[in-house]
Amino acid sequence: MPAALIRRIALCLLIAAPAIVFRITGFRPDPVVDLLVFGAAVVAAAFILAWAAEAAQKDISGALAIAILAFIAVLPEYAVDLFYAFRSGSEPEYAQYAAANMTGSNRLLLGFGWPLVVIVALLVARRMTTKAALGAGATGGSAMAHPRASHALELPKENRLDIGFLALLAIAAFAIPLLGTIPIWLGVLLVVVFGLYLWRASQTHGDDDGEGGAGTEEFVGGAALIAEMPTRARRATVIALFVVSAAIILSSAEPFAEALVSSGSSLGIDSYFLVQWLAPLASEAPEFIVATMFALRGMGGAAIGTLIASKVNQWSLLVGSLPVAHGLGGGGWALELDARQIEEFVLTASQTVMGVAIILALRFHWWSAAALAGLFAVQFFVADEGGRYVLSVIHLVIAVGALIVHRRDILPTLAAPFRRGQAASGGGAAGAGGSGADADSGVDAAGGASTPATSAVASDR
Repeated sequence: MPAALIRRIALCLLIAAPAIVFRITGFRPDPVVDLLVFGAAVVAAAFILAWAAEAAQKDISGALAIAILAFIAVLPEYAVDLFYAFRSGSEPEYAQYAAANMTGSNRLLLGFGWPLVVIVALLVARRMTTKAALGAGATGGSAMAHPRASHALELPKENRLDIGFLALLAIAAFAIPLLGTIPIWLGVLLVVVFGLYLWRASQTHGDDDGEGGAGTEEFVGGAALIAEMPTRARRATVIALFVVSAAIILSSAEPFAEALVSSGSSLGIDSYFLVQWLAPLASEAPEFIVATMFALRGMGGAAIGTLIASKVNQWSLLVGSLPVAHGLGGGGWALELDARQIEEFVLTASQTVMGVAIILALRFHWWSAAALAGLFAVQFFVADEGGRYVLSVIHLVIAVGALIVHRRDILPTLAAPFRRGQAASGGGAAGAGGSGADADSGVDAAGGASTPATSAVASDR
């Protein structure tokens, strides 16, 4: 094992060590201390998990790898949220925290994670374009032979499948606030959708013809060190890191979740707010960092593809598991929602619809990223119920406008989960009469670094 990798793992284990000691001895000095100790352990374990999951793509390539990576990356979030749902079976007041954690992590991923990756990818592409233009000028070449300033990130064609599933889930999500509950039948249906998603992703991988496979993958950080190891040692290391990180996360999830609730009163902060935003930030920070590192390396398509897949996982497996965990915890086979939780689900579903609408054409414009980030920030200044519903309407209005612009891509996207072969991943332009700009713009199909960043980015025409 490389010395650099040993140092990184040792640092993470050192950070997680106090939580293990606290857990074994039962030592609980103070809710705030517990929050810091167990929260740090969750973050450290999430980094180890992210390295192992990313390196596993060396042996599992294609769309299936992206789906599995996205699933593994959000395991810390699952552990915390399912604890709240399970506990709510015997203590109903915990139901609000299950909904808070789910809606917070969902909106954080789309409102902060997506724009972060897109803006970083566009800045990197613009820098590369500027260097290319300066190089052409120095050698007497024509600057017009090089791409203009980049304004949109091209998504890999394989993302059509993910976006199609996310579109269907976004529509189905509105059933939750309409019902005022998450019934077990809906939970089972969402889990089945997740299974169908994995199955379709594996088919897309099978039709990939090696594009984006292990041979073209490029890794960053700790994952790069693991990927460079011999096959047998690499696989053993990945399995060991999965086991270790999962053990740390599972042992820390319960006390971390309890500390979030208990420390609210100690800090004078609403416990609901802490559960909704601090827990998701801790559990998703490694995923955001890894995605940003991909974008910095010119692999914006691969980075945003993983975050889109994570969004599919949240709306399918995570939401679907909540009523199951609630029932297993001794509650009824439906997770009841109060007025505040219904409002949160409406806002979260509206944001998802907007997110889907702006990327239907497999192009993520900088203004779309700015709009998502801006609306995400505004919600923290809108505390009343009426204001949240107004914000939801704003999301939907923008979504309608984007759907009108991308109207030729609606049917191909909705049909993608049900199509076989490459037709499922093809863009509206290439396979269903989409806009010409989408057809002739470069698409980073493999999402790998072997393609220059500028080929995954389009300039406005």
